[in-house]
Amino acid sequence: MKIGELAKRAGLNPSAIRYYERVGVLGPAHRANGQRRYPPEALDRVLLVRFAGEMGFTLPEIKLFLAGLHNDAPVGPRWKKFAAKKLLEVEESLRRTRRLKSLLEHLLRCPCASLHICVERLCLSPNLNEIRKRKTAGSHRSGG
Repeated sequence: MKIGELAKRAGLNPSAIRYYERVGVLGPAHRANGQRRYPPEALDRVLLVRFAGEMGFTLPEIKLFLAGLHNDAPVGPRWKKFAAKKLLEVEESLRRTRRLKSLLEHLLRCPCASLHICVERLCLSPNLNEIRKRKTAGSHRSGG
């Protein structure tokens, strides 16, 4: 199929197809009369690239797990490795999202009279709590 047809069927602009080729997530097209021609399975690959991108995978990650992938090759072991790694990232993202939700809920009902009181009451990240404690301990030692 021509680049325009592939792009249309994948819901992309032809420039995106050319970009996917350039970065290596889509193999180079066969040329006929100077026009790019893609095999039917190129659509599956482009849709997989789009899906992986929507799920938070970067183009380098997508390129790595698609490298050498063919229609008749098993995908299980390779994808399990990437899924395990991405799962850790998602779990960390969920922790941050839950902390953000808690902060926003706190801010909606915040009765704090000052920024200092608000920071004292917030459940800061462990790193920020440590910095705050050091700052507080330092100001007590210096008499301030």
